[in-house]
Amino acid sequence: MTKSFLEHVNITVSDPVATAGRLSDWFGWHVRWQGAARAGGTTVHVGTDDSYIAVYSLGNTNATKEDNYVTHGSLNHVGVVVDDLDAVEKKVLAGGYKTRNHADYEPGRRFYFDDDDGIEFEVVSYA
Repeated sequence: MTKSFLEHVNITVSDPVATAGRLSDWFGWHVRWQGAARAGGTTVHVGTDDSYIAVYSLGNTNATKEDNYVTHGSLNHVGVVVDDLDAVEKKVLAGGYKTRNHADYEPGRRFYFDDDDGIEFEVVSYA
Protein backbone atom coordinates (compact mmCIF):
# COMPACT_ATOMS: atom_id res chain seq x y z
CA MET A 1 0.00 0.00 0.00
CA THR A 2 1.24 3.48 -0.88
CA LYS A 3 1.60 5.96 1.99
CA SER A 4 -0.28 9.21 1.46
CA PHE A 5 -1.09 12.36 3.40
CA LEU A 6 -2.89 15.63 2.80
CA GLU A 7 -0.35 18.24 1.75
CA HIS A 8 -2.55 21.32 1.37
CA VAL A 9 -5.91 22.87 0.64
CA ASN A 10 -6.45 26.08 -1.31
CA ILE A 11 -8.99 28.61 -0.03
CA THR A 12 -10.08 31.90 -1.59
CA VAL A 13 -9.91 34.79 0.91
CA SER A 14 -10.17 38.56 0.71
CA ASP A 15 -6.62 39.28 1.99
CA PRO A 16 -4.11 36.39 1.85
CA VAL A 17 -1.40 38.23 3.78
CA ALA A 18 -3.74 39.13 6.65
CA THR A 19 -5.25 35.64 6.71
CA ALA A 20 -1.79 34.04 6.78
CA GLY A 21 -0.85 36.32 9.66
CA ARG A 22 -3.87 35.28 11.70
CA LEU A 23 -3.31 31.58 10.97
CA SER A 24 0.33 31.94 12.04
CA ASP A 25 -0.69 33.67 15.26
CA TRP A 26 -3.48 31.25 16.17
CA PHE A 27 -1.71 28.01 15.32
CA GLY A 28 2.02 28.78 15.47
CA TRP A 29 2.41 28.24 11.71
CA HIS A 30 4.80 29.99 9.33
CA VAL A 31 4.66 31.30 5.78
CA ARG A 32 6.27 28.74 3.48
CA TRP A 33 5.89 30.75 0.25
CA GLN A 34 4.00 33.68 -1.16
CA GLY A 35 3.72 35.25 -4.55
CA ALA A 36 1.80 35.76 -7.74
CA ALA A 37 -0.86 33.20 -8.60
CA ARG A 38 -3.29 32.35 -11.39
CA ALA A 39 -5.50 35.00 -12.95
CA GLY A 40 -3.43 37.86 -11.53
CA GLY A 41 -4.03 36.78 -7.95
CA THR A 42 -1.84 36.38 -4.89
CA THR A 43 -1.30 33.26 -2.81
CA VAL A 44 0.34 32.68 0.56
CA HIS A 45 1.21 29.15 1.70
CA VAL A 46 0.98 29.05 5.50
CA GLY A 47 1.35 26.00 7.71
CA THR A 48 3.99 23.58 8.94
CA ASP A 49 6.88 21.91 7.16
CA ASP A 50 4.56 19.00 6.30
CA SER A 51 1.27 20.64 5.30
CA TYR A 52 -0.27 24.02 4.68
CA ILE A 53 -3.24 26.08 3.62
CA ALA A 54 -2.84 28.06 0.40
CA VAL A 55 -4.79 31.28 0.91
CA TYR A 56 -5.57 32.87 -2.44
CA SER A 57 -7.12 36.11 -3.60
CA LEU A 58 -7.93 37.32 -7.07
CA GLY A 59 -8.20 40.80 -5.58
CA ASN A 60 -11.94 41.19 -6.27
CA THR A 61 -13.31 42.57 -3.00
CA ASN A 62 -16.86 42.70 -4.41
CA ALA A 63 -17.25 38.92 -4.66
CA THR A 64 -20.08 37.34 -2.70
CA LYS A 65 -20.06 34.02 -0.86
CA GLU A 66 -22.80 31.42 -1.08
CA ASP A 67 -23.66 29.23 1.87
CA ASN A 68 -20.90 26.63 1.65
CA TYR A 69 -22.95 23.91 3.34
CA VAL A 70 -25.44 23.77 0.45
CA THR A 71 -23.02 24.31 -2.43
CA HIS A 72 -21.80 20.95 -3.72
CA GLY A 73 -18.03 20.66 -3.77
CA SER A 74 -17.41 23.53 -1.36
CA LEU A 75 -15.41 23.55 1.85
CA ASN A 76 -17.48 23.07 5.02
CA HIS A 77 -14.74 23.73 7.58
CA VAL A 78 -11.03 23.39 8.29
CA GLY A 79 -10.08 21.17 11.23
CA VAL A 80 -6.86 21.96 13.08
CA VAL A 81 -5.40 19.79 15.87
CA VAL A 82 -3.62 21.69 18.65
CA ASP A 83 -1.88 20.67 21.86
CA ASP A 84 -3.40 23.39 24.05
CA LEU A 85 -7.02 24.10 23.13
CA ASP A 86 -7.49 26.74 25.84
CA ALA A 87 -4.42 28.74 24.77
CA VAL A 88 -5.53 28.78 21.13
CA GLU A 89 -9.05 29.80 22.10
CA LYS A 90 -7.65 32.73 24.10
CA LYS A 91 -5.78 33.93 20.99
CA VAL A 92 -8.90 33.60 18.84
CA LEU A 93 -11.05 35.46 21.38
CA ALA A 94 -8.38 38.17 21.80
CA GLY A 95 -8.70 38.83 18.07
CA GLY A 96 -12.39 39.59 18.49
CA TYR A 97 -13.76 36.30 17.14
CA LYS A 98 -16.64 34.43 18.75
CA THR A 99 -16.19 30.75 19.50
CA ARG A 100 -19.07 28.26 19.65
CA ASN A 101 -20.06 24.60 19.72
CA HIS A 102 -17.68 23.68 22.50
CA ALA A 103 -17.76 19.97 23.16
CA ASP A 104 -15.92 17.30 25.07
CA TYR A 105 -16.23 14.08 23.17
CA GLU A 106 -14.32 10.85 22.85
CA PRO A 107 -11.42 11.22 22.15
CA GLY A 108 -10.98 15.00 22.58
CA ARG A 109 -12.32 18.53 23.01
CA ARG A 110 -13.20 21.13 20.37
CA PHE A 111 -14.63 24.52 19.48
CA TYR A 112 -15.56 26.28 16.24
CA PHE A 113 -15.26 29.86 14.98
CA ASP A 114 -15.54 31.79 11.68
CA ASP A 115 -12.72 33.96 10.35
CA ASP A 116 -13.06 37.30 8.55
CA ASP A 117 -14.08 35.59 5.29
CA GLY A 118 -16.66 33.34 6.95
CA ILE A 119 -14.43 30.26 6.78
CA GLU A 120 -15.37 27.96 9.62
CA PHE A 121 -12.52 26.46 11.66
CA GLU A 122 -12.84 23.52 14.02
CA VAL A 123 -10.06 23.51 16.61
CA VAL A 124 -9.60 20.19 18.39
CA SER A 125 -7.24 18.78 20.99
CA TYR A 126 -6.66 15.14 21.76
CA ALA A 127 -4.34 15.93 24.69
